[in-house]
Amino acid sequence: CRITTVLFDNNYELLHDRIDIKGISPITSNEYYVGGSTALLDAIGATISKISNVQDNTSKDYKAENVMFVIITDGEENSSKEYSLDKIKNLIESKKSKDDWEFIFMGANIDAISTAESFGIGANRATNFVSDSDGLSVSYETMSNVVTRYRKLEEIPEDWDKKVREDYLKRKK
Repeated sequence: CRITTVLFDNNYELLHDRIDIKGISPITSNEYYVGGSTALLDAIGATISKISNVQDNTSKDYKAENVMFVIITDGEENSSKEYSLDKIKNLIESKKSKDDWEFIFMGANIDAISTAESFGIGANRATNFVSDSDGLSVSYETMSNVVTRYRKLEEIPEDWDKKVREDYLKRKK
C-alpha cells in the first residue's frame, strides 16, 4: 500500500508521494497546521491528475490495483483558480466509473454530504466530523479501519462512519 498525502490551504503541498505505508510517520503540527483560505477544488483536481498520470504511465505489473482517494477538509471551497466544480465532478465520476476508484469525503464546518454530492461522491461515502482533537481522533481511527478493509478487498460497510457520525451528532456546535 502506497500513500500520497497532500496538504492544502491556498497552497498545495505534497507531503508524501506514493510512500509505502510502513514508512509513513504520523503527521505532527510541524507539517499540518491551519492555514489561510481553502483551495479545495484545486487540491482535489491536481491530486487526481497526478495520480491518474502515475497510473497511466506505470506498467501493469507495478501500477496500483486499487485507488482510494480520501478527502478531509475543515472548511469549504473559497479560493480555487484552476479547477471548477463541474470539472471536479466530471473527473471524480470518470475515475469511479472507468477506473473503479473509491472516494471518501470527510468535512468539518461544512455540510459534508451535500458538498460531496456536488463533487460526484455519494452521500454514503461522506460524513461530517467535529474539528477538534477528539473529532480528528475518531475520524482517523475510522479512516484507518476503512482503508484496512479496502486493502483486504472487503466491502466498505454502509455504516463505515458510524462512530464519526455519532460523535458529530453528540457534539456539533
